[in-house]
Amino acid sequence: VQLQACGGGLVQAGGSLRLSCTASGRMFDRSHMAWFRQPPGKEREFVAGISRGGKNVHYTTSVEGRFTISRDNAKKTVYLQMNSLKPEDTAVYYCAADNAILTAPIQLNVGDYDSWGQGTLVTVSS
Repeated sequence: VQLQACGGGLVQAGGSLRLSCTASGRMFDRSHMAWFRQPPGKEREFVAGISRGGKNVHYTTSVEGRFTISRDNAKKTVYLQMNSLKPEDTAVYYCAADNAILTAPIQLNVGDYDSWGQGTLVTVSS
């Protein structure tokens, strides 16, 4: 599956952004999807993940209650709604796909994902 992410930009602290990631190919509805981010000078880290059917979600602690991941399999799109943004959320955000069986857990590691989008920059000013 090929992924195209968009929606990044510059926002003030406390503001909101919604990222979108659209897939091409046949495997989207068979893939767990996730958002990772890579802050300047740091390693890429897991942010949020959603299972194939959308029933299960998982967030890293620092974004729980502020970010919401969702997906629309008919549109082959996964979203990340980001509210109450903080300067420490500044990063390049990547969507990723894990071609997983239905009962597989949402993976947290970069190496477990098969496909990646190109990244979209989110900058939160203080």
